[in-house]
Amino acid sequence: MIEGNDDLVNEQNENIEPQETITRVTGMYKEWFLDYASYVILERAVPAIEDGFKPVQRRIMHSMKDLDDGRYNKVANIVGHTMQYHPHGDASIADAMVQIGQKDLLIDTQGNWGNILTGDRAAASRYIEARISKFGLDVVFNPKITEWQASYDGRRKEPVNLPVMFPLLLAQGGEGIAVGLSTKILPHNFIELIDASVKHLQGKRFTILPDFPTAGIADVTGYNDGLRGGKVRVRAKISQYDKNTLVITEIPFATNTSSLIDSILKANEKGKIKIKKIEDNTAANVEILVHLPSGISPDKTIDALYAFTNCESSISPLGCVIEDNKPYFVGVSEMLRRSTDNTVQLLKQELEIKLGEFQEQWHFASLERIFIEKRIYRDIEEEETWDGVIQAIDKGLQPHIKHLKRAITEEDITRLTEIRIKRISKFDIDKAQQKIDALEEQIAEVRHHLANLIDYAIAYFTRLKKEYGEGRERKTEIRIFDDVDATKVIIRNTKLYVNREEGFVGTSLKRDEYVGDCSDIDDIIVFTKSGKMMVTKVDSKTFIGKDIIHVAIFKKKDKRTIYNMIYRDGKGGPSYVKRFAVTSTTRDREYDLTNGNSSSVVLYFSANPNGEAEVVSIILRQVGGVKKLKWDLDFSDVLIKGRASKGNVVTKHAVKKIELKEKGVSTLKPRKIWFDDTVQRLNVDARGELIGEFRGEDRLLIITQSGMVKTILPEITAHFDEDMIVLEKWIPKKPISAIYFDGEKERYYVKRFLIEVEGKEESFISEHPKSQLEIVSTDWKPMADIEFKKERGKDRKDNVEINLEEFIAVKGISALGNQLTKDKVNQISLLDPLPYEAPEEIPAEEIEVVEEENVAEEPVVEKVKEEKPKEEKFKEEKVKESPKAENAKKEEPKKEDEKPEDDKELPEGEDGQITLF
Repeated sequence: MIEGNDDLVNEQNENIEPQETITRVTGMYKEWFLDYASYVILERAVPAIEDGFKPVQRRIMHSMKDLDDGRYNKVANIVGHTMQYHPHGDASIADAMVQIGQKDLLIDTQGNWGNILTGDRAAASRYIEARISKFGLDVVFNPKITEWQASYDGRRKEPVNLPVMFPLLLAQGGEGIAVGLSTKILPHNFIELIDASVKHLQGKRFTILPDFPTAGIADVTGYNDGLRGGKVRVRAKISQYDKNTLVITEIPFATNTSSLIDSILKANEKGKIKIKKIEDNTAANVEILVHLPSGISPDKTIDALYAFTNCESSISPLGCVIEDNKPYFVGVSEMLRRSTDNTVQLLKQELEIKLGEFQEQWHFASLERIFIEKRIYRDIEEEETWDGVIQAIDKGLQPHIKHLKRAITEEDITRLTEIRIKRISKFDIDKAQQKIDALEEQIAEVRHHLANLIDYAIAYFTRLKKEYGEGRERKTEIRIFDDVDATKVIIRNTKLYVNREEGFVGTSLKRDEYVGDCSDIDDIIVFTKSGKMMVTKVDSKTFIGKDIIHVAIFKKKDKRTIYNMIYRDGKGGPSYVKRFAVTSTTRDREYDLTNGNSSSVVLYFSANPNGEAEVVSIILRQVGGVKKLKWDLDFSDVLIKGRASKGNVVTKHAVKKIELKEKGVSTLKPRKIWFDDTVQRLNVDARGELIGEFRGEDRLLIITQSGMVKTILPEITAHFDEDMIVLEKWIPKKPISAIYFDGEKERYYVKRFLIEVEGKEESFISEHPKSQLEIVSTDWKPMADIEFKKERGKDRKDNVEINLEEFIAVKGISALGNQLTKDKVNQISLLDPLPYEAPEEIPAEEIEVVEEENVAEEPVVEKVKEEKPKEEKFKEEKVKESPKAENAKKEEPKKEDEKPEDDKELPEGEDGQITLF
């Protein structure tokens, strides 16, 4: 029975035709995806160029106008009302409204709307309130010139675009991510946008730059007018609070204090910076205190914060807007032009509508006067039909309407019949004429504005600036940044070791020789006994080559570190001497510093961080008929060339050993240092004002307007206070002269002093809050001009010139000084100093010019030195042997037990800097 049923089922299945089960989705996917992408681009993410609003923002503003009665409304109520126009949830509408409110332009807020500085969120929409700001009412709304469309459900009307008469999109900025594209328009300064609009209307060129609500510092050299591919670098404003504390008072755009502190703590955990603790005292203004451990450089830490934390970030603008229902990529300058031109057209429409309204008022006022003054209303007393009434009034008006500007319509006559008897009885002809005259003046004024539309638009923008520009000055400081070299500012928290014999270098070789501290982003330079050199990145363990003779942290483009080397070419070849710098290499590539022959060996090597040139003694083996077995070689006689140079011949005979005879002195000129006022940084690239030439012990003198003075080493990473008024090379014996107002005694005092403690920051005026520095001079013989105030009833005293050197002797920095005058002073000015011949500074010997500048290739550094008549020198690639060595020592007999070569007997150099082989 079961088998029979199976056969029946199978027979029925064979009779059923197979159905199509495959559904083609290719076409649907193509159409649906394009529809979805278009919707996201046009209706959600990208603002329109006409008014600068995204749809949700436009609907929020329209809803607020619907509800506007001058009082605050609950945000929850506004959100609910907006949902009549916006087909999305309340959360997205509330978030968009909070973003508009935080920009403090279109919405007056009340309650906790969050904090863009700390990143705190706004309170729930049921707890906060809002209304349209006065500025928003002024520039955003005008129903008479607004184009309307049906809402998504067809029940209401919403604006296609709001008639915004201001470059709102550039003032607020905008950001959105759509399907296949995104937009990021940076905010700009309110006042600067108005000024730029006026310049555009005047036919002048203009430039607009971003201005961020979080303030900070911005480098806009790569802004590219806000187009795709541009870049803006933004930095926090960091200053030195005291010697162990930094204070952050402004933060970069798109960050907040919480994320900034987190990034600093992470950098500290990774060992890139060293901090003790962080305090966040941010309220209305940003204040983050970064406490440093003792011994940590504040200047270096500031650069490290920029290099390794969110204290510096890069923003890539992308100007994308909607125009004619299509995405349009455009720069901010063109956006401003479009917005300004659109404002002019909207103003024109407003004037045309206003002109029409005034003309209609004038027309009816004229008809009303004729109707009442000529008693035409009496002509309708006998009429029994409405048509008769209309015709009677029309007939009565005809003799008096020649001066009217348009024909009379039936609607005009109907309005005349609606005038009340009470108004007719109290009609005053003079007042009626005054009203007509006033309307004629208004019509003439509007026509004048239309005839001079550009001037009218300029006046409109000027009014906006006057009424709403107060308190909207630029917050972000525009400055050009110097790139921070991360390798120079990172904290070296890792120890580097070397196994010289086996040829390994790394951080994990803790049982081997300690080299020094390093970081995980450092490069190291290694030299081997065979004359090979390699630059490689710090790693746990790296094989370089056996018999390592020198390891150090590699500084790219460092031309002040000079390597002195003597090597033997091949197994029995001559010995050569060379001096060279290593400024750039290819990482992990092996370079041969010898002539390239096998069995070449380095006999002497030294690394000199300041170009030192030592004197060594060359001792030869007593082989054959060699007469001169010992002489001195001075490395200062050797030209500095490229690392690939062969070098000069020292001797063709076998060298027994080389001994250090005399430590070297620097052969480099003092460094020339410039100060670039644009970036407020020192440099050696001839940018800005030349401060002077500095040797290793020379310092910079810094004096601030607050009366602080200090000396610092001229490090390229140094930072300077904004109130710095003196920056120059410090001459210890040159006195500093100052005139200051003492707040406690309310008198002016003069003092002259010398700095006694190097590197210490000291105040040289009294600590009273009203004390202030008037003038300061570092001239040898400064002169000052005193202008007195005019006393009532007396003639003004003549100005007095004072020689400060004669007025007071040099005293201690803490001395009060001598009182300048008892009279009231109006102004104190510095005059040209008296002539004085300063003691001449002993010039450095001009041996060579080596500056830390950017170079594309590694140049050969030439030496410039006057030849002395009897000085030993190299000629034709050969070192002459010293006459002293010739007379001092005669040929010695060869000892039987002397080995042909015994390099292991040669001693190592001092401090690991000089090694003998």
